[in-house]
Amino acid sequence: MNRKIAARILLLSVLLAAAAWGLAHRESLSVAALRGHLQAFGVLAPLVYTAGYSIATVLFLPGSVFTLAGGVLFGPWLGALYALIGATVGASAAFLIARYLASGWVARRVRGRLRRLIEGVEQEGWRFVAFVRLVPVVPFNLLNYAFGLTRIPTVQYVVASFVCMAPGALAYAWIGHAGASAVAGGEGAIQALLVALAVLACLLFLPRLVRRIWRGRAQ
Repeated sequence: MNRKIAARILLLSVLLAAAAWGLAHRESLSVAALRGHLQAFGVLAPLVYTAGYSIATVLFLPGSVFTLAGGVLFGPWLGALYALIGATVGASAAFLIARYLASGWVARRVRGRLRRLIEGVEQEGWRFVAFVRLVPVVPFNLLNYAFGLTRIPTVQYVVASFVCMAPGALAYAWIGHAGASAVAGGEGAIQALLVALAVLACLLFLPRLVRRIWRGRAQ
């Protein structure tokens, strides 16, 4: 067994073990639990949060909880930014793992809709990445690995992902911030809730708009 194969086996073993641990401790990934963990890090909390989000993305753990927690902990704007950075770093790491270390393992698990998505990337490049980021038709974490099987350049993948995941990050961060404001009962609670509802409405409408634009291009 050469070193490259041994490294792949070791990496996959670590990822599987970590993912199993994460699934077994999902109850500790609530917004309240994350808030309690991060407060202990003080000024380093944003860095720890971003790193934790990235690792969670690689390990198939729910990113929405981290994004909501970002809005609670850091406010809607910084929370969205930190969440977006963490999600992009994690998505890029999964992409590179699939492309260079675990392509065979990922390929055996890609079929049906994911296979069609990969074919779409081959035809449309970064535009298709942007489309599926705005219209989430496949689970986010699995999609990151599937993209690694395509020939899309890494830079295009990272930039398209960062830009097109921004609306979702902002929406979830605002919802988390609004929920925290409502619980605290501050003066800005009602305003925060109204803004969150407006952002959520835009997020729900966005996939329909993107689909119309995409269908228009196809005709």
